[in-house]
Amino acid sequence: MSRFASRELNDYLRERDKLGEFNRVGWKKCAEFGIHGLPVPKDYGGLGVDPLTTVGVLESLGYGCRDNGLVFSINAHMWTLEIPLLEFGTEEQKRKYLPSLCSGELVGGNAMSEPASGSDAYSLQTTAERRGDRYILNGTKTFASNGPVCDLMIVYATVDRSKGPNGISSFLVERQSPGFKVGRELEKMGLRTSPMAELFLEDCEVPVENRLGREGNGKNLFTHSMTWERSCILASAVGTMQRLLELSIRYANDRKQFGQSIGKFQLIGSKIVDMKLRLDEARAALYRTAWLQSKGKSVFLEAALTKLAISENWVRCAEDAIQIHGGYGYIVDSEFEREMRDALGSRIYSGTSEVQRIIASSLLGL
Repeated sequence: MSRFASRELNDYLRERDKLGEFNRVGWKKCAEFGIHGLPVPKDYGGLGVDPLTTVGVLESLGYGCRDNGLVFSINAHMWTLEIPLLEFGTEEQKRKYLPSLCSGELVGGNAMSEPASGSDAYSLQTTAERRGDRYILNGTKTFASNGPVCDLMIVYATVDRSKGPNGISSFLVERQSPGFKVGRELEKMGLRTSPMAELFLEDCEVPVENRLGREGNGKNLFTHSMTWERSCILASAVGTMQRLLELSIRYANDRKQFGQSIGKFQLIGSKIVDMKLRLDEARAALYRTAWLQSKGKSVFLEAALTKLAISENWVRCAEDAIQIHGGYGYIVDSEFEREMRDALGSRIYSGTSEVQRIIASSLLGL
């Protein structure tokens, strides 16, 4: 996997990062390799591998592929659309969409966040009104990963405001659905090759058969999706951290100052040891959570802790890699500054680090 990724997915990365350009060719290559269908059963066009194998493959992808935006788009596609569709979809829905999602023909994602809702995810203003054999959706979504290139989105909307979060439902909305519009693309600090956009639903017509799960079950569906996402979306970051560690060790051995390799200086050596400790902590959390999922165990706490540990450790490893490389680490040509920009977003998406701490403290009985 890592050889495939390093050979096939890194061409023109610097240029694509500057332009904020989605790597459609890389997307298709990854799909042909089988990555998009890792957790999807063979009956629906996937590989049907277990969670532990899946995160191991994604870790290798992150090690070989420096295009963190492409990897993020693949993860968003898998965890926010494929998994909920697999778990909550009807047989007809799964056979209609999953094979094309696994093959990369369709690009997917989800639309939950709104301009007035962030961490308060269930305070949705988007509404869905049933009229005969269809629902009419109205509202605005933002921070929709894969939005500019999406073919299929899970859109969350409120059917009954009087029920609060229990009045939320989810819908499979195709790009060509009447009233569905992709708004402006949002330019980001990092993960620039993973496109993000606003989405507008103006009397958007969705057939009843495209409701995902029963009416009012949107909260449970979103919680289930987020648990998988928090458990697995940063598996590739563990591979990235491994790559940053190896590059830093190599540089510390090769770079000479004051008559010796800079790795011989205690402060540099300590940073590299800290990078190794963070990597091992992140990998252990990732594998333990995936193993528990493979056994069918509840992982609400473990998912929050895994997401928190990997995101915080990734940022700190990227920062240390820049510091070890000094001035060379700060310039664009080294690509470490892009790694830092990409890592910072992991503290925010899929629930901020602060939210993960709130979740974990609650589940610990506080």
